[in-house]
Amino acid sequence: MPTRVSRRRVGHNRPMNHAPWQAFERAHVWHPYARVMNPPPVHAVESAQGVRLKLADGREVIDGMASWWCAIHGYNHPTLNAAIHSQTERMAHVMFGGLTHEPAAALAEKLIAITPDGLDYVFLADSGSVAVEVAIKMAMQYWQAVGQPGKSRLLTIRGGYHGDTFGAMSVCDPVNGMHHLFADLLPKHLFAPRPTCRVDEPWNSDDIADFRHLLERHADELAAVILEPIVQGAGGMWFYHPDYLGQVRALCDAHNVLLIADEIATGFGRSGTLFACERAAIAPDILCLGKALTGGYMTLAATLTTERIAAGISAAGAFMHGPTFMANPLACAVAGASIDLLLDSPWQARVNAIETQLKDGLTPLRSHPAVADVRVLGAIGVIETRAPIEVSKVQDVLLENGVWLRPFGKLLYTMPPYVMTRDDLTQLIVAMQRALDAC
Repeated sequence: MPTRVSRRRVGHNRPMNHAPWQAFERAHVWHPYARVMNPPPVHAVESAQGVRLKLADGREVIDGMASWWCAIHGYNHPTLNAAIHSQTERMAHVMFGGLTHEPAAALAEKLIAITPDGLDYVFLADSGSVAVEVAIKMAMQYWQAVGQPGKSRLLTIRGGYHGDTFGAMSVCDPVNGMHHLFADLLPKHLFAPRPTCRVDEPWNSDDIADFRHLLERHADELAAVILEPIVQGAGGMWFYHPDYLGQVRALCDAHNVLLIADEIATGFGRSGTLFACERAAIAPDILCLGKALTGGYMTLAATLTTERIAAGISAAGAFMHGPTFMANPLACAVAGASIDLLLDSPWQARVNAIETQLKDGLTPLRSHPAVADVRVLGAIGVIETRAPIEVSKVQDVLLENGVWLRPFGKLLYTMPPYVMTRDDLTQLIVAMQRALDAC
């Protein structure tokens, strides 16, 4: 029976020719980074298959976002469907406090095997933001456990994005990020300038100077450096030189500061290597993973760390974190299947082919009057515009051309599923070209 609220409000803001549920959804459901009163338009999805979304109005569109970068194998994959179905028949969930299960152990074993050396302990959480919170707490609790509680601040670089929870927000870009409304409520950490030396340019050793100065000056109070290796995602889609990351690792070692690598966006092949840290041949002390971990099927994240940190915390007591859905069996089962599916596929050749085609198709757009820059790395293609993008207007053009993208700020970009064909990627690139004319 409808509730009193639904009887009173259903039909409020109801769009023409939309199903009743869409009218209710528009009136009551809050979307990310959006207002709930007089919200911007959203597009109902009825189903998804391969790299295509079927919209409720009958259109099929190519998803160039991989559902915010996680559906690397595309949608409705039979192998991942089977993993979910099989696990459902055994158990959908069981608390991880005092209990355990095989899918969690199997997933942890796979993660330890494929991530940079030395990351031998795995904490399984339920979202990327929580993985960052866990990493920060690990770093802070470690220094307390070893008798250096004064090491309680973080150093990061501008242009970063690490999530929307409070600890994660505190290390996102404080000026150009999305969290300025909360600035007075957040812990005050240290920010070095964003690296300016691009990934495809010769290394300039001056690029690390400001970071080095901050770290050397504040080493005694720094628990950790946290950054996105090589690829800064939602903070600006910027790609910086691997030698910068290598220098960061060396400085952390020299001054007894931990290094947290946030590979939530870059993990599992997105940048062209399995993990972006590999581009600098470094291993962090703490690694955050998420997004593509389950192939886009369920929310799951992992924070990996070293024996040094695990032993230090454990010697003083328990690590104080425990999400309800930590190590959910369904998510662990599909994550394990997704990793196997990735490693058994020619993923690197696919990502390299996407990179080549994106460079060929997007680089000429640097001459477009609306374009400030074009950047491509791995399965990531970015057009930076001179003026902020009118999102709904640009999305209308993209949809008319059979493509779904989600621009933000001055960035029109794609991070497609790795299984996208050359013809589909061509259609996507053409749609991006036409969308520029609407900017």
